[in-house]
Amino acid sequence: MGGLEKKKYERGSATNYITRNRARKKLQLSLPDFRRLCILKGIYPHEPKHKKKVNKGSTAARTFYLLKDIKFLLHEPIVNKFREYKVFVRKLRKAYGKSEWSTVDRLKDNKPTYKLDHIVKERYPTFIDALRDLDDALSMCFLFSTFPRTGKCHVQTIQLCRRLAVEFLNYVIASRSLRKVFLSIKGIYYQAEVLGQPVTWITPYTFAHDHPTDVDYRVMATFTEFYTTLLGFVNFRLYHSLNLLYPPKIDGQADVELKPAEGKEYAMDSESYLEKLSALSASLARVVAPTHEDEVEMDEFPVEGETAEQMDARKKEQEALEKHKKLFEGLRFFLNREVPREPLAFVIRCFGGQVSWDKSLCIGATYDVSDPSITHQIVDRPRVEKQVVGRYYLQPQWVFDSVNAKLCLPVADYFPGVLLPPHLSPFVTEQEGDYVPPEKLKLLALQRGENPGDVRLQDEESEEDEEEEDDSDKEEEEEEEEDESEKEEEMKLKRMEEQKTQSNKALPVKVTAGKLRLEDKQRLEQEQQSEEKRLAIMMMKKREKYLYKKIMFGKKRKVREANKLAAKRKAHDTAVKEEKKKSKKARRA
Repeated sequence: MGGLEKKKYERGSATNYITRNRARKKLQLSLPDFRRLCILKGIYPHEPKHKKKVNKGSTAARTFYLLKDIKFLLHEPIVNKFREYKVFVRKLRKAYGKSEWSTVDRLKDNKPTYKLDHIVKERYPTFIDALRDLDDALSMCFLFSTFPRTGKCHVQTIQLCRRLAVEFLNYVIASRSLRKVFLSIKGIYYQAEVLGQPVTWITPYTFAHDHPTDVDYRVMATFTEFYTTLLGFVNFRLYHSLNLLYPPKIDGQADVELKPAEGKEYAMDSESYLEKLSALSASLARVVAPTHEDEVEMDEFPVEGETAEQMDARKKEQEALEKHKKLFEGLRFFLNREVPREPLAFVIRCFGGQVSWDKSLCIGATYDVSDPSITHQIVDRPRVEKQVVGRYYLQPQWVFDSVNAKLCLPVADYFPGVLLPPHLSPFVTEQEGDYVPPEKLKLLALQRGENPGDVRLQDEESEEDEEEEDDSDKEEEEEEEEDESEKEEEMKLKRMEEQKTQSNKALPVKVTAGKLRLEDKQRLEQEQQSEEKRLAIMMMKKREKYLYKKIMFGKKRKVREANKLAAKRKAHDTAVKEEKKKSKKARRA
């Protein structure tokens, strides 16, 4: 029986994909508009498994999208708005060309606009989904908020990003949800726990920004357009979850503390409110005023399937978290002019501390440097000339390291002019077999409640002992050199005598008694286990054996890397010790 002729590339994976040009023609959009629509809707290109089949036998480089995604875009109302905007630009250009100014004004008043609210709801059906995807949105908004007001980006976008970023920082302070901070070359990494979801973002350092030429700012601006809408919704929901007013307002009592005359000198009336909010030194107003009631202890019920040990562990973890949130409670900090104000103020306020700075530096200073209640002054210069008794003068790294260590670290390592300890990343968790630096071991000892200062004293004593031993060894060596010449003569005489006795005597024949060999049970057991393991590997299938070898190779590589790092650290420590010895000898001389 003759059937229909089967044609190539009309079934299977070839019909599931569509090229970018065909998709663009189907939607009747230009390439920039198509890119913009795909970014807003969260649709990305796909790499087919059998590219040659999908490309109808051709090997040319093409971008493919799923056909179902493009069909989904056909019903998007924003597509019509893009077309309307195209018509608007054409009419506006025509009116400018004809110098019809009344038409220009009328067209500008009726400029087509669109909202992304429905896209946010469509992409994130639940609030938790939005929080899980908040990392990129925050990083992009913090980046745009630092841009200079040049022609590369709209001023309104930069202002909006700054406002949303400040609102989010104020929420993190109010909820005390910051957990980790890390100062890297790229910027400052923060991690906060928002409604049980870890949210990590990066903020750039406040340096003068130079726009790179190889970056397409239109693509970035499209992402930012969506992210600002998303962040606005998230901020609104988060503020209401804490009974805070949105848009945020400074609390009445705190507003009185921030001197109103100060704002007039610092910023214009239109900007002074946002500047006060971005100072991060004042508490926010609440929808319903909080009533001061006695703390009631909540009843705890065991979770289904949870043992008593797990319940105790969870309780201890909760207590440690509450203690971490109150790390700087009762401490008053003052920031010098040379330290980065915003990150330090944000971190200190997140953990219950009070912070202020010089009123000429920024709006929002709550107390002066002469305040006797200041406990810690953060400085970043080699030495401080005028020091107040009863106040710690520390370098900024102490604040960040204390937050990551979950305790107030000893201040001796962070005094002005002192060589700082390494800034360890809190995002790295060492597993079994990994290299753990000695600073991390010291930190773990501090967290356990041990005193690593005793260990340091022991190390110093051992170093001194070693030096004394070295000196005594040198003296002994000098004495030995004197006795060597005498010993050599004695040895020559002994050899002469031995040669004479060997020539006289015959070769000695001895019978030694045998020794009873005891069997090592542990060694035999290990040998048996290794033999069983070898046989088990032999019995594996080819695929399983390949996977096993890959796993073992990865483990061995990890061990090699750990040993390499340990050797490098040992070499570094010995070099440092040698330098110390040389400097001590030079001082003695």
